[in-house]
Amino acid sequence: QVQLVESGGGLVKAGGSLRLSCAASGRTFSSSAMGWFRQAPGKEREFVVAVSRGSRYTAVADSVKGRFTISRDNAKNTVYLQMNSLRPEDTAVYYCACKNGGWYASSWYQDQGRTGMDFWGKGTLVTVSS
Repeated sequence: QVQLVESGGGLVKAGGSLRLSCAASGRTFSSSAMGWFRQAPGKEREFVVAVSRGSRYTAVADSVKGRFTISRDNAKNTVYLQMNSLRPEDTAVYYCACKNGGWYASSWYQDQGRTGMDFWGKGTLVTVSS
């Protein structure tokens, strides 16, 4: 079992930045790919970014490319989401998730990640005002 706890959400003006953190418990963190997903009101959960267990590979949704960056610190069992140039359409609950085992193709996280990740946090709300 892995427990994931997100933090860092809040209210920010358009063009601003936020950094989300996800602290993981359990010994499998360093062997798991980690990802961030988000769900806006009335919409399906969607993939945002993912990183392989050793940070060699990343996957990024087109909607956040060039603005959001994922990173991880395996010594601290923590994964981060740096969000820059925020837009009102980035408003959502952001969820951290992990996938045991090896790295999957970027398309897998995009298409199947929202149902295929193994463990999920409870989410943190990000609100971007115009």
